[in-house]
Amino acid sequence: MTRPHWVFADQLGPHFTDPSEHGPAEHAEIVLIEARSVLRRRRFHRAKAHLVLSALRHRAAELGDRARYVQADTYRQGLRAAVGRRRVTVRHPTSRAALGLVERLPQVEVLAPRGFLVDHADFRRWADGRGERRLLLEDFYRAVRRQEHLLLDGGEPAGGRWNLDHENREPPPRGAAALPVEPPWWPEEDDIDAEVRADLDRWEKAGEVSFVGRDGPRRFAATRAEAEQALEHFVTARLPHFGRWEDAMLHDDPWMAHSLLSVPLNLGLLDPGECVRRAERAYRDGAAPLNSVEGLVRQIAGWREYVWQLYWYLGEEYRGRNALGHHAPLPDWFAELDAGAVGARCLARTLAEVRDLGWVHHVPRLMVLGNWALQHGWDPRAVTDWFHRCFVDGYDWVMLPNVVGMSQYADGGLITTKPYAAGGAYLHRMGDFCGPCRYRPTERTGERACPFTTGYWAFVHRHRDRLAANHRTARATAGLARLTGLPELLATEHSRGQDPP
Repeated sequence: MTRPHWVFADQLGPHFTDPSEHGPAEHAEIVLIEARSVLRRRRFHRAKAHLVLSALRHRAAELGDRARYVQADTYRQGLRAAVGRRRVTVRHPTSRAALGLVERLPQVEVLAPRGFLVDHADFRRWADGRGERRLLLEDFYRAVRRQEHLLLDGGEPAGGRWNLDHENREPPPRGAAALPVEPPWWPEEDDIDAEVRADLDRWEKAGEVSFVGRDGPRRFAATRAEAEQALEHFVTARLPHFGRWEDAMLHDDPWMAHSLLSVPLNLGLLDPGECVRRAERAYRDGAAPLNSVEGLVRQIAGWREYVWQLYWYLGEEYRGRNALGHHAPLPDWFAELDAGAVGARCLARTLAEVRDLGWVHHVPRLMVLGNWALQHGWDPRAVTDWFHRCFVDGYDWVMLPNVVGMSQYADGGLITTKPYAAGGAYLHRMGDFCGPCRYRPTERTGERACPFTTGYWAFVHRHRDRLAANHRTARATAGLARLTGLPELLATEHSRGQDPP
């Protein structure tokens, strides 16, 4: 008798259900479980809850009679209702909690992971061979490029260089409210979305669940067909402009030229291989410049793959890393996405976008939200949980290395060479927030002092011994001795404490 195959809500693409070696049979029943306990466990962003339920229900509708869709309180109850005591298969889940659950269920056989390019065993061999060297992205990225034969000409990188980051750091066009780029492709909501929204309204009104943020309209793909349209539109209309402004920010343009593909990728609707190969084809056809294509390949085949592998390689103890000894709690205004309580224009706008969209691109994530948390010494574990809950593309495997390692430097530099702390000058150079802001990026003290500038120097002072020993941050600590008004600066920063500026 053919065994049913269970898919989680982030395993919704055909590569998770199509028959293959050691996979489900061609006509296997597909089990999908909507477990209410997941929404009760954390205060997720409302748009994220909507997106995940919409994608899960859309997948069940696509599968038709082949689907066994169950709404239950827990996964255990849902599986029992779906298949009784029958044995089932499931692809390796994306979180340790889910993996622990399926491994404890004797009727479940766990199959190899899907949705990533590199095998766990291959990464372990690469990482174990590093010795005392850091597990740096650049080395791993080149190995993946070679393995997948991506952007190679005769075994060497296309264009003669592996890294084109220096071409992808242009500030936004002066005076532009938005990039001169075609807008992203948007899906159209349907009856399933209306049903999900009504259910969430009902559950929230009954006090069964609680959310942060706002819901609607749905901005991200919830089906395979929508994901394919989003990918094709990005490659043809937006990828040519992506690279040069990859690190730029604009107050009135949350999307810039970014792909937004992290959302359907992390739902399992797209496979990373198809994304990077479609982008490479655009380069080979002369439809997109190399710097844009290399930037996207680096994001997907490099950083995304790297983060996935680090999550499993570094172990659960990585979650508790706190090399800087940061223990301050998240203030209520941040936890509740209360952008109106914030004075700094860049922080207020970024927090409003999280509230309204459940998404901002990687630069405001790192250099506004993460930078602020780092400067103020917030507990990295709490910051990680916040990013997990509040972003539509946030999952445990995504946020743990991204926040603990890159954003908060809580691992002491295991995966990055320096903390990503910066003052107002960086935000002024890469964005358009500062002009109308009541604070000045060049002022360190006084009523108009930029809180990112005062926060940066207070951070450097607080961790000066550690930073002085790092060649990439030694100049900053040396600058403390030449900094006029340091006592006043520290008093200004301390007086603000954990309150918004």
